[in-house]
Amino acid sequence: MYWLVALLSLAILGLIVSGILLELRPSLAVRIRPWYRPALGTQLVAFVGAQFGLLLLGMQDAFAVTETAAAAGAATEMSTGMGLAIIGAGIPTGLSTIGAGIAVGPIGAASLAAITEKPEILGRTLIYLGLAEGIAIYGLVISILLLNKI
Repeated sequence: MYWLVALLSLAILGLIVSGILLELRPSLAVRIRPWYRPALGTQLVAFVGAQFGLLLLGMQDAFAVTETAAAAGAATEMSTGMGLAIIGAGIPTGLSTIGAGIAVGPIGAASLAAITEKPEILGRTLIYLGLAEGIAIYGLVISILLLNKI
């Protein structure tokens, strides 16, 4: 299992180093072009292969349950109703953040355009952005209240 983690780490490190090297010295891209694509392809294949290896070989470690954990888990077993209740408590946060994102996009674009023409209305536009962001906070508060009821 450790060899998979090492392979995964080396693949990620190779991608990072090659990205930094090509960012700092873009003239190297012309000279290394013949082997650049195969090297990145090999690293990508190693990365994906290591991910699947960790998934398949790591399942035994994840599913291995000691007797003490099994005894402790039996007392705190979660029912289907409790799982659905927790999912239901998280839905307000998810939907409110989606709504806030939809609201902030046009408001931010309009406020940038307005500030470009009249810089003195910056405070007013920040208030409108804050009101749009408040939608997400309201959803979070509702989720916290629902979690306290569970």
